[in-house]
Amino acid sequence: MDITQALPLLGGLSPRQFMKRHWQKKPLLVRGAVPGFAPLLARAELFGLAARDEVESRLVVQRGDDWRFRRGPFTRRALPALSQPGWTLLVQGADLHHAPAHDLLAQFRFVPQARLDDLMISWASDGGGVGPHFDSYDVFLLQAQGRRRWRIGRQKDLSLREGVPLKILANFEPEEEYVLDPGDMLYLPPRYAHDGIAEGECQTYSIGFRSPARGELARELLLRLADDAADTAGAAVYADPAQQATASPGEVPAQLQGFAADAVQAALKDPHAMERALGEYLTEPKASVWFEATRPRGPLRAATLDRRTSMMYDARHLFINGESYRASGRDAQLMRRLADRRSLGPDDLERASEGAMSLLQAWCEAGWVHSEGVQ
Repeated sequence: MDITQALPLLGGLSPRQFMKRHWQKKPLLVRGAVPGFAPLLARAELFGLAARDEVESRLVVQRGDDWRFRRGPFTRRALPALSQPGWTLLVQGADLHHAPAHDLLAQFRFVPQARLDDLMISWASDGGGVGPHFDSYDVFLLQAQGRRRWRIGRQKDLSLREGVPLKILANFEPEEEYVLDPGDMLYLPPRYAHDGIAEGECQTYSIGFRSPARGELARELLLRLADDAADTAGAAVYADPAQQATASPGEVPAQLQGFAADAVQAALKDPHAMERALGEYLTEPKASVWFEATRPRGPLRAATLDRRTSMMYDARHLFINGESYRASGRDAQLMRRLADRRSLGPDDLERASEGAMSLLQAWCEAGWVHSEGVQ
């Protein structure tokens, strides 16, 4: 993607301009961001996704001040009547299950893949919504069907209503109001309060970007590092031949504290261990994701990442679906191109080494990569 080229998606801004002026700073309303845009899934298809065990779905029903919330899967009979106002069906991760939905996310690849989360589809009957709230992540709200009225504001009071099953702001103070038609899009930075109400039957596509909390990230990385600690820290056993008799047996010996500190430092002696753990964590498939093992016919002539495959890289490693590989030289350049473009053509593969081709073949057999462009 040419990050200097002006895009209708961003209201005539280039990706570089958008990131500098708006990303994590201020909202952007774009009329006609995707001209002629229509739902990628018909209502029946979307409801069908919500009925599947491996798809995360939620149902929100509002009647006056009464809010009800349930998690799926949902059979069609479990959903309210289409004529009933005030209800919303949320289908998370539509890009993992529907190729056109996955392709839509490609338009937003001017943001690092490490930040991109998923595409959520919100179907609502007339008056449906999830109440005024704020998100801790960046989001693009693309209107796909019908109209939705958005009220937004820089909310200082983030206190929530009590006694409701949703995180609804208690004292929402909107500053601006917009009605979005199909193809219109609204970008909101983190913690920007918003409330969207459907006007008639409505579908909104939310392209969300994950922002892991520092504590959550530390826990995940330490858990991954701990898996290798027995090998990296060594097998030395604590010994204290100079320990004297003590009148304070409850006190932890300073020598043992030092031994423990040295053990932790030894477990972290690889200067790139944290980088490797981070890449593996960022590409780890979600719990609901699974791949179908295949055996390609004949030699690989092209390679396309499965839509559920997450692939990234840093200066020393390749990361794919929670696994890491050391990479350097021409093969590293080839694999980085695969991560950036999500596909390699025949000309690319002609320059691949035997080792790189063997690795691609293994990924193909695991269902992570497809040899004929099928996602």
